[in-house]
Formats: sequence, C-alpha cells, structure tokens
Amino acid sequence: MSITATSGSFVEEWAKAQKLRAPTLTADPSSSIFQRNLEAELDANRSQHLCAMFHVASLPVDFSSCDVVSLGSSGLVKKAFLQELSDNPDFVLGSQGTRPLNGNSAYLETVEREIAEFHGAETALIVVSGAVANDAIFAVVRPGDAIVYDELVHASTHYGMKNSLALIQKPFKHNSVSAFIDTLNAVREESVLIREGKRSVIIAVESFYSMDGDICPLKELVAAAKRIFPGGNAQFVVDEAHSTGNIGPKGAGLVNLLGLEKEIAIRNHTFGKSLSGVGAAILCSHSVRSMLINQAKPILFSTAPSFPIIAPTRAAYKMLKAGATVKPQEKVQHLIKLFMEEMTENPIWDKANDSGFLRIPLYEEDDWESVPFVSQICPVWTKAKHNLYLAVHLQLAGFNVYPISFPVVPKGTDRIRLVFHAHNTDDDVRRLAKEICGWAKETMECEVQNRMQNLTGEKVKMCKAARHAVGLVQAA
Repeated sequence: MSITATSGSFVEEWAKAQKLRAPTLTADPSSSIFQRNLEAELDANRSQHLCAMFHVASLPVDFSSCDVVSLGSSGLVKKAFLQELSDNPDFVLGSQGTRPLNGNSAYLETVEREIAEFHGAETALIVVSGAVANDAIFAVVRPGDAIVYDELVHASTHYGMKNSLALIQKPFKHNSVSAFIDTLNAVREESVLIREGKRSVIIAVESFYSMDGDICPLKELVAAAKRIFPGGNAQFVVDEAHSTGNIGPKGAGLVNLLGLEKEIAIRNHTFGKSLSGVGAAILCSHSVRSMLINQAKPILFSTAPSFPIIAPTRAAYKMLKAGATVKPQEKVQHLIKLFMEEMTENPIWDKANDSGFLRIPLYEEDDWESVPFVSQICPVWTKAKHNLYLAVHLQLAGFNVYPISFPVVPKGTDRIRLVFHAHNTDDDVRRLAKEICGWAKETMECEVQNRMQNLTGEKVKMCKAARHAVGLVQAA
C-alpha cells in the first residue's frame, strides 16, 4: 500500500483538523471569550478525532460521491446544460426576488410542469434545496394533525416537524411495519379528531436511507395505513433524495417503481445528487402547492431559483426522459452484487464478520443475490473507532471513502459508507473488496498479537493505517 501525495492529502488535512486549539487561545490575551468558548467546544470533537472539515476530493477512485448514474462525471449533463443555455439566449441572470414577488418566471413554471408530468404528479414546486423542501413541507400540517415518522428520517425533516403545528409527533422503529402499525393505532387512540376522520396523520419516510442504504417498505406501509384509516386521513410524505435518477422507470424513483403515484401526497425529489444540479421539486396536489406558497416560510423568504440553477435540472430531466440512465442504473445494481460476492467469498470474511471487525447489516437478513433491486449505498460497519482506520487505509489506497460516526449515526454503529456508481469498474470493486478484507486480516492479526504482548508487557502493535493516522495527529 503506497502513500502518494494525492492519496495522502485528505488524511493529512484531517489530522491537522484534529489539533487542539483552545489551549493556544487561552494563552493569548487578545483572544475573546467568544472565540475561546467556540474552540473549547470544537476541541471536544477534536479529542475524539471527530472534527469535520472541508476537503477538495482528489482521489482517483470514487466510492463516495452522489453522482450515482454518472451524469456529472461523464460530462453528459454539462453538455446538455450548455445546449439549454444556447436554446435560451435571452435568459435573465439572477432570481429577481421571491416567487410571490418578482422571482417567478414562465421558464420556471414550464420546468415544474415537465417534472410533474415525468413523475406522474399533479403539480410540482421547485425550491432551492432538498433540505429547504423537507423543512417547508410540514407547513401543510394543520392544528390537530399528527406526524408519524421513521426514526431515521433526515435531520432536515426533523427541523420541518419541529416548526410544524403538530402537537402529536411519534417515531416508529426504522422500517418496521409492525412498529408502524402500533404507532398509527396509538395515534388513533390518542386523538378523537383523527379517529373521527376530522384531522390527518402525516407520515414521513424516505425511499432510500442515506446512512443505512436500506429501502423503505413503502407498499406495505401504505396498505397498513389504509386499513387503519380507511377514510384517507393518513397521508404520506416521501423523501426521494437518494432514489431520484437511480431507481424506477427511467430513474423516476421508488414511488413510480411501485406504482404508488396516486397514494403519496407529497414527494421530495432533489436535484443535487444523481441529477448533478441544485435544488429540489416538491411533487404534490394543487392544494398542497398553494398551502406551501402561502404558509411555508423557507419558501416565502427565499429568493427564487434563477435560470442558471434551473437549466441544469431541465437538461438532466431531458436525459431521464430519453432513457440515459437505464443502463447506468443496471450497471450499479451489478456492481453492488459483485461487491457482495467478492466480500463474502474472501477467505477472511467469515472470521471478520463473526468477530465484528466487518459487518454489512444491510444484507445480513436479506438474500442479496435474489432481491429485485438494491440501493447504491452500502455501509460497512466496523468495531468502534476502527472505521477511521479502515477509511484511512482505503484513502491511502486511492479510494474516495470516508468514515461515518456519531452524531451522524447512533453510537456503536461506526461505519464507512460506500456509494457505487456507473463510472466504477468491476476491477475497482474487486480491488475495493480486497483492500477492505486485507485491512481486516491485518487488524485482527494485530489484535491477537496485542493480547499476547499484554501478557509480556511488550509494546502494543497497530495496523499500518492506524499508525499513519496517529502519527499525523501527533505531528500536527
């Protein structure tokens, strides 16, 4: 495993970001208590090697970005975007204001109609980001309504729910249909107005969950909600951020794949991932759209998306309509199953999996060989703190991969998060699996030696990646 200047840059920048800063400021009489308190708080993260920083990705093999069907890296969207600019030479640069005032345009409304038609929705409302969409959507909640949500919905959904008018807000165990049924029944019993069909239950889920990579059992949840609330006062909000462009007919998403367009009240399709754009479209009814325009503060107080923001999205949707993502979608499905084959057939896998050094919980219960489709996200869990060393190992081998730890995921679920793309090759995937298993073998051997050395008082041995990471932190 050679360390190059390119592959080492992230590790070095990460190590520098973990250097404690508060002691230096405390010794500086010119520093303010405001700055010192901030650095003291940040030092709590640094001491755990969890301080985040911005980094310009430069590693050659991408297993992290959101460019799943490779519309961005291939240059296809860029080419289509430039054509869109050429076709509209008189576009106005800048949004000119909020949409209720000067920010609206015929072009923006045209793109919204095209997106709604593509997804089989009544209408669409474009906003500046998926996070803004999640925050804004819950403005539709009326006094007396309740919210039921999967415990792993995105943080931006939590912001939206927090700002909503719902006094009853209940989570259910992640992707558990039985827990969902119990929660709906509890809400039904708690609220007379909901039980009598005079108020609604808004149900928030995601199509693909970004940190676990699993897929919402949406069809089963919809069926259960209809049984418990036959009057139709249970309505779904589905965040399709990670399924847009990646699954379903021509990349239309999970709701379209399952044929549930008429059953879902609101969908959030983001543009910043596989579509290589910026913003999001809220798919909904005309009534919901009017409510958002009138009540959703994130929309009311944001300037409208301008032409240079909307044009790449229109270009990407033209490519979806033309079927440009069909073969890339198929390739991603192939690569994920190839990765699982390479992992589970490696001689070290059973021992590493049984000992907890490597786990892929996503496929521990399901037969990954026979499932009809999988998400592009595959988390590989490690023992506590070891995800950092595995990520360093893979970074040094030229893979763009990052560790994920608390508070992004619950404590005790440290992992690396792999994202597969159409621009990855079979050889990339085979080498990735080999490097992961090689790291596990080396680390387990070190642990065995350390148990023996603890009896003799000899120095504890660390794997190469751990030695490299610790050395950089100490030198920072």
